[in-house]
Amino acid sequence: MNIQSLRLLVTLLALLIVLPAGALENQLAHHPSPYLALHGQDPVAWQEWNAQTVERARKEGKLLFISIGYFSCHWCHVMQRESYKNPEIAKLLNTYFIPVKVDREINGALDAELQSFAQATRGQSGWPLNIFVTPEGYPLTAILYAPPQDFLSILSRLNTRWQQEAPALAQAAQAAAQEMPVAKEHDAKFAPPVAVVYRQRFIDEALSQADLFRGGFGTVNKFPQAPQLTALLEFQRQTPNAKLAEFLRLSLDRMANLGLRDHVGGGFFRYTVDPDWLIPHYEKMLYDNAQLSSLYLQAAKIFNQPIYRDIALNTLDFMLTDMRDAKSGAFITSLSAIDAQDREGGVYLWDKTALKKMLAPAEFKLIAKQWYLDSPAESEYGYLPLHHTVPTKAEGARLATIYTKLKAERAKRILPKDDKLLAGLNGLALSALSEAAASEARLRPAAQQVRDFLVTNLITPQGLLKGMAKDKKLGPADLEDYAYVSAGLAAYARLTQNDADQERARNIATLAWEKFHTTRGWQLEQQPLLARPYYQRVVPDSASDSPAGLLIKTSWELGGKDLRTHALGALNTGYAILDQGAFWYATQIRAMNALK
Repeated sequence: MNIQSLRLLVTLLALLIVLPAGALENQLAHHPSPYLALHGQDPVAWQEWNAQTVERARKEGKLLFISIGYFSCHWCHVMQRESYKNPEIAKLLNTYFIPVKVDREINGALDAELQSFAQATRGQSGWPLNIFVTPEGYPLTAILYAPPQDFLSILSRLNTRWQQEAPALAQAAQAAAQEMPVAKEHDAKFAPPVAVVYRQRFIDEALSQADLFRGGFGTVNKFPQAPQLTALLEFQRQTPNAKLAEFLRLSLDRMANLGLRDHVGGGFFRYTVDPDWLIPHYEKMLYDNAQLSSLYLQAAKIFNQPIYRDIALNTLDFMLTDMRDAKSGAFITSLSAIDAQDREGGVYLWDKTALKKMLAPAEFKLIAKQWYLDSPAESEYGYLPLHHTVPTKAEGARLATIYTKLKAERAKRILPKDDKLLAGLNGLALSALSEAAASEARLRPAAQQVRDFLVTNLITPQGLLKGMAKDKKLGPADLEDYAYVSAGLAAYARLTQNDADQERARNIATLAWEKFHTTRGWQLEQQPLLARPYYQRVVPDSASDSPAGLLIKTSWELGGKDLRTHALGALNTGYAILDQGAFWYATQIRAMNALK
């Protein structure tokens, strides 16, 4: 063998050592999901969540590392920067695991199941959610955000254990799956008095958890919890209660006046990191804003407060301005908490010196009073507009002028967006627009465009699609998509008195019952890939309405023998779960009361 041939052989052997046949490669560079595409240049060889990936883990006997996040999740980006771009961590993941990156907004059912696993095994859940799953498809252990050295240590220890005792760990994971809480049958039958009992139980539990001094629920941070507040408003309308009314008004006012709401551009942030509603986590989600606009519309009617209607319409206008896809008229998923300069909240915060240059002295004096500019800024990037005191009518008019100036200046700042167009979230938006358009005719064209997008692009003879991203259609829809689209089309049909849309809503609801409701309960997705099918007798609320509870309510309201039979049958199970914590099943209890 000559020298040239020998060199060629050495080169080929080196390549085989570095890149063995079938080695994992990152699959996400051109993914239509903006979140997954962000990870397309990571040294981690991310795979998509599909049957081929699961089969590969089984054949190679490796643990799946399933990392779930979403585009506007701050800590997801932190973990990417610290760990998933770290060559040492990437090498460990690529060599000994099958790393899978999941957009929770596309695989919501998988996320719900693994969040439930994390909550049951660790006592907490959230994002980023990282789950190690056995080759057979059983969750083994979960971690949330971890600093890089801690994460590296976890990977090393788990890999060592898996190499030494894989059969025992696999058996333990399978045994744990059999012990996860599962709703059992209950022989009680639904009757109108049952609805009254659980309505009162829900109200009592809500008031026991309520923050009666600051509004909302919780003492560490504050989420709007739209499903619970919506149910409480509905029950307040049915049976007025002075204590409940006071709590609701307090919550609505503080959510609208303080840091949860964007006073310059409109819309609500996802939550505040403090219990006083002052410091937001700056991401904005379509599901929050659609639900909160409906909430404030309802509150305006119940409390006869025009200001709540103004807030609802302002929120819808924000959605139309900042979250609408120009081509389709449908709505995108979210706005990032991080601006183009990698500053959390950078788009929304204001430097005191810059404000003095932009505003007249009287204008600056007014916002200094409202924003407490004499106090230290809550962020290194400046002050957040909020109303520590309720503006008078004259102050409100002056603030509107000031905020118009600030909005024009803010338009120069760049805020990344997740531009996926998802069926379920647009169903929520369609419901909100349709409710508002009943008395605000200018919103009818926007509602029609969302309806047209859903009907033209996502409703097929085989069923509903999950959505679209970068003009590519995503896979089959989940239960929440069916439930929210059916409710949205039903709301639009009530607005327009269109029988065809009423029938579409009924068809989507019928398909949902066929695809997702079984004798064992609800399943959240059509073709689950984990080993143990995940059934729930009653599906709890999350940040959005329970899809099962909403489907029950919508099916009853749409009418027809078959849909009402399904609705009654679903309500005849699961009382034992409601007895354990009615607060988390607001939509289910609303459905009960709709059937009275």
